[in-house]
Amino acid sequence: MSLEVDQEILEDFLVEAGEILEQLSEQLVDLEQRPDDSDLLNAIFRGFHTVKGGAGFLQLEPMVDCCHNAENLFDMLRNGDIKVTPELMDVVLQALDTVNVMFEAVRNGEELENADPQLIQALIACSKGSAPAAPAPVAAPEPVVEVKSAPAPVPAASTNSDQTSDEFDMLLGDIGAPAEEAASADDGLITEDEFDALLDELHGPGKGPAADTKQPAAEEESAEPDLITEDEFEALLDELQSQGKGAFAETAAAEPAPAPEPVVTPVAKAPEPAPAAPAPAEKKESAAAAAVKAAHQQAKPQPESNVRVDTRLLDKIMNMVGELVLVRNRLVRLGVTREDEEMAKALGTLDMVTADLQMSVMKTRMQPVKKVFGRFPRLIRDLSRNLKKEIRLELRGEETDLDKNLVEALADPLIHLVRNAVDHGIEAPDVRDAAGKPREGHVLLSAEQEGDHILLIIQDDGAGMDAEKLRSLAIERGMMDAEAARRLTEQECFNLIFAAGFSTKKEISDVSGRGVGMDVVKTKITQLNGTLSIDSVIGQGSRIAIQVPLTLAIMPTLMVILEDQAFALPLVNVNEIFNLDLTKTNVVDGQQVIIVRDQALPLFHLKRWLIEGQQGADLPEQGHVVIVTVGTQRVGFVVDQLVGQEEVVIKPLGTILHGTPGLSGATITGDGRIALIIDIPNLLKYYAS
Repeated sequence: MSLEVDQEILEDFLVEAGEILEQLSEQLVDLEQRPDDSDLLNAIFRGFHTVKGGAGFLQLEPMVDCCHNAENLFDMLRNGDIKVTPELMDVVLQALDTVNVMFEAVRNGEELENADPQLIQALIACSKGSAPAAPAPVAAPEPVVEVKSAPAPVPAASTNSDQTSDEFDMLLGDIGAPAEEAASADDGLITEDEFDALLDELHGPGKGPAADTKQPAAEEESAEPDLITEDEFEALLDELQSQGKGAFAETAAAEPAPAPEPVVTPVAKAPEPAPAAPAPAEKKESAAAAAVKAAHQQAKPQPESNVRVDTRLLDKIMNMVGELVLVRNRLVRLGVTREDEEMAKALGTLDMVTADLQMSVMKTRMQPVKKVFGRFPRLIRDLSRNLKKEIRLELRGEETDLDKNLVEALADPLIHLVRNAVDHGIEAPDVRDAAGKPREGHVLLSAEQEGDHILLIIQDDGAGMDAEKLRSLAIERGMMDAEAARRLTEQECFNLIFAAGFSTKKEISDVSGRGVGMDVVKTKITQLNGTLSIDSVIGQGSRIAIQVPLTLAIMPTLMVILEDQAFALPLVNVNEIFNLDLTKTNVVDGQQVIIVRDQALPLFHLKRWLIEGQQGADLPEQGHVVIVTVGTQRVGFVVDQLVGQEEVVIKPLGTILHGTPGLSGATITGDGRIALIIDIPNLLKYYAS
């Protein structure tokens, strides 16, 4: 097999197996809640079975071995030979973790290490310990050239090596036939002559692989000696699948193979019921051959509904659309100054089409937030057992889409927040019971789109936060003096948990208590141009709301003027705008503040920071104040003029301005000028701290 084909199959394996492993994590946690769900047991069995097959095709022996033993265990579970227990699930989840580690090693091109022998023994012990009959001996994994491996081993109680009805159903399932359609093949046993005839049709006389797969004479004894053995049937399946490249090549089903007919991964149509008596040797078409032929006829090339595209190409297209947006802005601005009706219509159409194109390209980069949410059922399950708490996780809005870069960036902050809710928020079952609350705590994780941003909610029904206690801790740890702490609002007290090194836990555990994590959350969300807000009620629980933009590629901004220079403030940070009234300003602790609805907000004159020669400039009598939010902090910026809202594409700064504090890039405004994009968090960190 050529290196190019190997790489293509490897990429297909990484895509499909990655999705299956994500699903397995959720399915295994669901199984503890529904241990008798046969559909779920079958789905998990198929998941390990498919990953094992793909790993075998690529000769990833350690992964094959681990998946094989997990698959055997779930075969026993779905047959009712053993039952689901928490201890058994601990072992299975550890096996899944091991497979995930191996999968990441494959993704990174690293050598795979064998699974811990104790884990393999634990899987085998789970299969034997609770089962009424010992499972069939597990054969050592051999290098296989198949995408989907052979059917699961037959339980030891079975002594017939012929292809039984259940095995034939599983075989048809492996090559694509729905199990319910294959049910009619009750007695369609293929004879040896039929098997040879089928191989001759595929390869020419005497060239099939059957000669290499003969079993010892002692294993060939059965009620009907001329019937095909199990190993021979598996060898045929190997040959068929290797020509069609198996499950990981289903999206390329129309590609011809060297055989006389195009051979693809088939979606088999159930054969007609076969006669009860075995077919004579001279019969041209056996039940299995008919199934294969029907599969070939069924697998006509179908229009593709999905196509895989390199993300770098999507980034390039997004960048080009960004340039188009800038040109659109420029043309619309020019059209406003001209009284030409036809030009206005054309510009209106251009504006609409560009907006639609921009949204369509953005959607190609979108992924459901389920990519992040999918890991939380397992996280909650492990934390519950570790902390000896009873917790129910509720997920909402899993299909909400956002930029793939944001999906990846939000994973760590959300994990910190959920762990914090479980460890700090949810009380122990006995404590909840004594307080008249259900023993089982509730954690809600939701996502929804609101305009041009995503709203994420992490909510628990735990003990809540005590603002007075947080005040006292801030004073005790020297974060502020008593007078400053006294002036904090309840909301500002809650925000103290995001300060570096601040923790309400007296004891350090492997879950929390070191005072790290929440400050990382605030930093990360701020870097994403997002905002954080906290609400909490003692005894009822806490609610943390996060707002992040839909995409980082094209940014809605508020254009302002300082002197004659244009600057862009990210709109996601802007709360409100009002005219400057110097009579409403005061000085508190040496900092000029403005009173907004009885709340004092720090007031900063952007000219002093961003315009050369204006460092000591006085506040103007007339101007505008833009109130912005950074993480949990609100401040006011004084600007000279407001231009309005405009979507911009961030361009890197030139060598002269590169590294300038408080600037994240530049863009071209609708009137053709260059505007500098302000990085508000870094601006405040550099100038206001």
